[in-house]
Amino acid sequence: MKRSTIDLWVGIFVALGIAAVTFLSLKVANLVPQSANQTYVLYADFDNVGGLKVKAPVKEAGVVIGRVADIRLNPKTYRARVTLNIDKAYQISDDTSASILTAGLLGEQYIGMLQGGSETNLAPGGTITITSSAMVLEQLIGKFMTGFTDSNKSADK
Repeated sequence: MKRSTIDLWVGIFVALGIAAVTFLSLKVANLVPQSANQTYVLYADFDNVGGLKVKAPVKEAGVVIGRVADIRLNPKTYRARVTLNIDKAYQISDDTSASILTAGLLGEQYIGMLQGGSETNLAPGGTITITSSAMVLEQLIGKFMTGFTDSNKSADK
């Protein structure tokens, strides 16, 4: 084989390798676009979203059923309004609860869904009304410390 033919094949393999690494990087970072017709939108209002980020997973029973699309502050209620893109393959009942949970001790935050017993499903654009906000580590430490000082004061009496 001529040197130019070998160089051509090496170039093709290098280009394929770069394309594969780029695709995997985007897939891991959840930046691969999904078509909008495969999902529907639901909303959930939280008092505190903690470190929840856009594109965080929405899980039910440990299975990813959607992604967080947007997080905004509602100027009327001063609560965080979270927009969820849910895969059309999954139906959410109208008494489902949503909680902001943490994967591991210091891991990423995600929304955990717990289905209710209702046979009525939320329509696209519906709002999940039963929500639990994120646990903020600083607030927990503050409560622990104030509880600890209160118990010391009562023990001294």
